Amino acid sequence: MTANAKSTKEQGHALPSLADVDAGRVPLEEYEIAHGEDSAELTDDTMTQARPVSEFPELAGFFRQRGERGPQKAPVKERVGLRLNKTVVEHFRNTGPGWQSRINEVLENYVKDGPGRAKD
Repeated sequence: MTANAKSTKEQGHALPSLADVDAGRVPLEEYEIAHGEDSAELTDDTMTQARPVSEFPELAGFFRQRGERGPQKAPVKERVGLRLNKTVVEHFRNTGPGWQSRINEVLENYVKDGPGRAKD
């Protein structure tokens, strides 16, 4: 709970709601201040003083490019191109999302059982 919310509750006043703003009972600025959303406006002067994220090495890894993955907790799978029979692909796709992982699971179980010992 924020300090603003605590002090408002101690006084016995309810925090304004968005319904209060919509009804015109409370200005938006008052609502934002009451809820701790009173961040400063971004001005041209502020932007001239801004520094690029690259100047903050402690933030390295916090910002990533689109499609760029972070560090993996488990071993990473290897991407391969694999041609499968159409019926096999259709069967697994029809099982819904995660169908590629299910193919991986079937192949993994085959490897664990050993060649020639796969269960029917």
